[in-house]
Amino acid sequence: MTSSTEHVVDYGQFAARLAAPRTSRWELLSEVQREWGFEPEEWDPEDWDPELWEDEDDEDEDEDEKDEDDDEEARIDRSLPVPVALREWWTWPENTFMANARWYWTHPEMPPTLRPDPTGWGVAKEVPEGSPLLPPGGDRRVCVFMAEYQYCNEWGYAAAEAGQDDPRVLVSVGDEGWVVQDRSVSEHLLHLALMRLPSRLGWTLAVQQNDLDRDPAALARLTAAYPDMGLLPWRELAGDVVLYGGPDLIVRHDRGIADDYVLLLTGRTEAAVREAAALLGAPCANRDPEPPRV
Repeated sequence: MTSSTEHVVDYGQFAARLAAPRTSRWELLSEVQREWGFEPEEWDPEDWDPELWEDEDDEDEDEDEKDEDDDEEARIDRSLPVPVALREWWTWPENTFMANARWYWTHPEMPPTLRPDPTGWGVAKEVPEGSPLLPPGGDRRVCVFMAEYQYCNEWGYAAAEAGQDDPRVLVSVGDEGWVVQDRSVSEHLLHLALMRLPSRLGWTLAVQQNDLDRDPAALARLTAAYPDMGLLPWRELAGDVVLYGGPDLIVRHDRGIADDYVLLLTGRTEAAVREAAALLGAPCANRDPEPPRV
């Protein structure tokens, strides 16, 4: 799988692309996936049941399996609709999560499960009373549709907003509770793809804090040269990641507790990563980008 790099894609203009009106809520995600080399014909959506969240009855289930089913049912409020955008994405033929879930390292929860979780499996609680996220006196529950691999973070939408076609997405972030991750489900799934695909399908160069300490002005040079892509900070595993873009390049800047790196340069081409590395200067001296991992 390789991306076509005949034409430069300037992710410095991504905020304008994000704000532009679209005929389909998946149009921009489709463009991004193709820009990084994904071709939709590489998987068959008919391999997946369009009603995956509707289990068939099985007369041969043993008691343990029935108990598990009862627990699973307790985690779901069937009276709440599943937002249209989430249903669309789940069976969308260009869904890269369905094509290769290992690119994403998250667990789907479909149908969405409640927080607080009456079975105790889910980690997060409800949105606390008095939170500015929701009006007073309403439903404080959250419907989680995806979780980090160890459930350190969970992404969902407010149960009170389940009737919206494309509601905003909240993320659980430890002591902070729930915060807004993205302005809609469709924006969240675009954001997730931007966080996952370039680092696997593109050229990469990681920069740690001790590298940046070699030139305190390097980070300011980089963020001045590459504009913010217009998305909210990505909150995961104590991270607080802002995306910046340039020609054939996406830069991940982790402003949180960065265990692995503060910056990750990801490029559709090796040259794009080398150009950003040259701008950083000393922090990237004598460093070569890593090639795509597929």
